[in-house]
Amino acid sequence: MICRRVWSKRVWVSGHRWLCSGFSPATVHEDHTSQFRVFSSSTSFRFADGIPNSGISHNNVKRCWFSSQGQAVNDVNSGNGVVDVPLAQTGEGIAECELLKWFVKEGDQVEAFQPICEVQSDKASIEITSRYQGRVAQINYIPGDIVKVGEILLKMVVEESEVPKPTCGSLENTESLESDLNTQNIGGVLSTPPVRNLAKKYGIDINEVHGSGDDGRVLKEDVLKYALQKGIIEVASASSSSNSDEFSGLEESYSHASAKAGGIYEDKTITLRGFQRAMVKSMTMAAKVPHFHFVEEINCNALAELKDSFQRRNSDSTVKHTFLPSLIKTLSMAISKYPLVNSCFTEESLEVVLKGSHNIGIAMATPYGLVVPNIKNVQSLSIMEITKELSRLLQLALENKLRPEDISGGTITLSNVGAIGGKYGSPLLNLPEVAIIAIGRIQKVPQFADDGSIYPASIMTVNIGADHRVLDGATVARFCKEWKELIENPELLMLHMT
Repeated sequence: MICRRVWSKRVWVSGHRWLCSGFSPATVHEDHTSQFRVFSSSTSFRFADGIPNSGISHNNVKRCWFSSQGQAVNDVNSGNGVVDVPLAQTGEGIAECELLKWFVKEGDQVEAFQPICEVQSDKASIEITSRYQGRVAQINYIPGDIVKVGEILLKMVVEESEVPKPTCGSLENTESLESDLNTQNIGGVLSTPPVRNLAKKYGIDINEVHGSGDDGRVLKEDVLKYALQKGIIEVASASSSSNSDEFSGLEESYSHASAKAGGIYEDKTITLRGFQRAMVKSMTMAAKVPHFHFVEEINCNALAELKDSFQRRNSDSTVKHTFLPSLIKTLSMAISKYPLVNSCFTEESLEVVLKGSHNIGIAMATPYGLVVPNIKNVQSLSIMEITKELSRLLQLALENKLRPEDISGGTITLSNVGAIGGKYGSPLLNLPEVAIIAIGRIQKVPQFADDGSIYPASIMTVNIGADHRVLDGATVARFCKEWKELIENPELLMLHMT
């Protein structure tokens, strides 16, 4: 069997795995006139089970063709090979990620396990590392692109010993396979994904466009020039396209311009990415759940005194004491008495799982969108430990460095909208949790004492959103009463300490 591999933007065998049946190592021949490497073997090969049917029958295949471009061809002929580096599965249920940034560029030498790029899923940002040692031959995506799991991020030139070799087995219908191969363009051109998308937009075969870039790379200007020559677009349209934001990471497009007061005001369309895309999915699901809300006012005078006491005795300059850690700890204490509030509901089996750990999620607004990391096992932590963990999570969230384990596993969510402003909010559930609590800002208001006298009080409004399929109003009211008592009398925390 003779195999040649043709590298192009869309590789014929992209994503296919090969199974070995009586495989013997392929012998490598060189053909400098055709600039291809030829792998010889007397054995046959077949597609692995589970690969989608391409509509091609295989039988007694004699050849398969592969190629590369530019420098990659020279490297192949000098004893190296080219391998695909796909986007691997980054977590359960993750089908696609946004490419945030590259740590390498074409031509860079890469070591095994070296980070090559950073991607953003709907759960966290993740660094992708290389499993190979070699040189970056071609980068297929730019920051801002959405990459599906299994798609090729880049191609690398590696030592021949690292190149996955095709293996052997029996295939059917050689003629159909070779006919299909012959209909494909195996030449390929150098270009970036945005340039290819622009050519596709105008219905242009990019292989027909003369490239003016390095090594014959097709640039955006080359595509527009070709489109003008063929009469596909007019000069005004080309000028507009040249000045458009075709390559911006936000994928912004502008339309509906309106002239007013001597100026032009344009609408702007922004594609949602990362955490914002995740919020679309989660909130759409949450809106289908029957909610009810319970609102209460809590006197935080004693809690304010406790916080001030902590701060006066604080000897660690890296620690800043706030109300939130004490609210989190008292919330955990109340949950211990009403565990149904700290549960998850499975609709398919109509089962409620009472969670043993109090993993309290804290909704955080970041430049990258809303994210809800959670503090694990709050029932086992002191207020100081909660303070430090909260600070760690907040710093990671602001840097977009949260790990999947920081975000997953939450059992109840606390949203501190009062840190920004507002008396209270009406939150939607963070499924599959059955309760979420929004706390408003603490403000000084006049209150009446039992004897009729007026005194100032630091009042906080809380709004508990609950899944009415699991929780009823009476349960939530009793739970909130317990939490309120612990907040207004923080000395009671001593009775529950273990």
